Amino acid sequence: MTDARLARQIAFLVEIDGLKSVLRQSHLIDLSRRENDAEHSWHLAMLAVVLGEYAAAEVDQARVIRMLLIHDLVEVYAGDTFLYDVRAVADQEERERAAADRLFPQLPADQAVPLRAMWDEFEARRTPDARFARALDRVQPLLLNFYTRGRSWRAHGVTKADVLAHQEVIASGSRALWEYLRVMIDEAVRRGYLLP
Repeated sequence: MTDARLARQIAFLVEIDGLKSVLRQSHLIDLSRRENDAEHSWHLAMLAVVLGEYAAAEVDQARVIRMLLIHDLVEVYAGDTFLYDVRAVADQEERERAAADRLFPQLPADQAVPLRAMWDEFEARRTPDARFARALDRVQPLLLNFYTRGRSWRAHGVTKADVLAHQEVIASGSRALWEYLRVMIDEAVRRGYLLP
C-alpha cells in the first residue's frame, strides 16, 4: 500500500470487525442465539433514530448515533461485561480504558482524538447527548429481556431490585422512557420473567 493513512483506516476497520464475535448475554427476540456487540450497536443507533423525541433534553441526533456506534468498540479487546456480574463490573472501567488506549490510536490522529473524546464523553455522561446515549444503552437489553420472556434475567437469577438499581441511568437521559420501562419491569415480574 502506498497511502499510509488509508492503510491505517482500513486496518482499524478490519480490527473492529472483531466486534461481531463479541457475544452479549442478551438473546435475539427470536431466541435463536445471543446477540453480538455489533448488532447491539446497530440496534442502539436505530433506537436513537426512532426514540429521539423522548430525550430529556435537546440532543444532536447525529452525535448520539455516532456515540452509540463507537461506545462498545473497546470491547474488541475488553470483552462485554454483563451488567449484573458484580465481579466483572469491578474492573470494567480499567479494562475498557486500557482497551481504548490501545484501539483508538490505530487511527490517524485527526480521527483517533475526536473518536476517543466521544467515547470518553459517553462514559462520563456529562452532556445531554451522552446521557441519552447511555439511557438507550440500558433500554435496549431491557427490551430484549422482556421480549425473550426474561431469558438472560432468569439464567442469571436477576431480580427486580437488580434491574431497578442499574436502570435508573435511563431516567437522566429520558424520563418518558424510564416511566414506560418501570411499567414493563413490573409486568416482567408479574409474568415471571424477572424475580421479584
